[in-house]
Amino acid sequence: MNPLTQKKPVWLKQHVCNDETYNQVREMVKDLRLHTVCESADCPNIGECFGHKTATFLILGGTCTRACRYCAVHKGQPEPLSSDEPRHLAMAAAHLKLKHVVITSVTRDDLPDGGAGQFAACIREVRKFLPQATIEILIPDFKGQQSALDTVLRSHPTVFNHNIETVARLFPTVRPIGSYDLSLQVLQYASRYAVRPLVKSGIMVGLGETEDDLIQTFTDLKQAGCDIVTIGQYLRPSKFHLPVAEYVTPEKFAYYKTLAEKIGIAHVVSGPLVRSSYRAGLAVEEIEKSKKL
Repeated sequence: MNPLTQKKPVWLKQHVCNDETYNQVREMVKDLRLHTVCESADCPNIGECFGHKTATFLILGGTCTRACRYCAVHKGQPEPLSSDEPRHLAMAAAHLKLKHVVITSVTRDDLPDGGAGQFAACIREVRKFLPQATIEILIPDFKGQQSALDTVLRSHPTVFNHNIETVARLFPTVRPIGSYDLSLQVLQYASRYAVRPLVKSGIMVGLGETEDDLIQTFTDLKQAGCDIVTIGQYLRPSKFHLPVAEYVTPEKFAYYKTLAEKIGIAHVVSGPLVRSSYRAGLAVEEIEKSKKL
């Protein structure tokens, strides 16, 4: 059976949202010439998030310079950076009255700093418009450039996120331009920074990984200093992307959560429709509450 047309399990079905609030968010994002990962990456939670006036902003344009075999974001020759992007992003976040702002990007290997300066500018603008908001950045690997990492870390994001995406054994197939060890080094660099943010990473399952693979990756993420880990189902965007090896059951996701917690990761979000930025603000709130106990 064609994996693109085969019926998905019932636990992956989402309500299609097309209400007034959802449409308002879409129009506002379009009017400000912004991108969201919700739309660009075909996120299954777009209806819920837009319906609740939340969004994950995708900066550095809408075109990626890499061609990871799991990702729906457009690949090709990227457009020049927009100097208006940081201010427009902050305006949108303020309009939505966000308490937690998530900023991610395409990968821009064509830029000397990988786009780190634009991340920092976005953080500064959001703080002007929403001084009380927490800010989460989900960055590419910046080819491991410490100067680029310093640029974003000096802006003091609340959460520093870089997704490992898959286990070590499958990494060369899933992310042929990149390195499993380099991604761990990026996370570890953030975890040892002078003003330490919360450090976060995410992984997809259903690509053919084994339990032993996952145990090793959870252990590696713990050793790299991760406070938060998300685990979600890989969904194939098109016939040109990697096939789904397994639709992982909700019960198995609960088991993976337990595995990661036993290894020592403080906050684990695991489920079929979980994405790196899904309900991201709740994780920060829960961690802050636990610190006060």
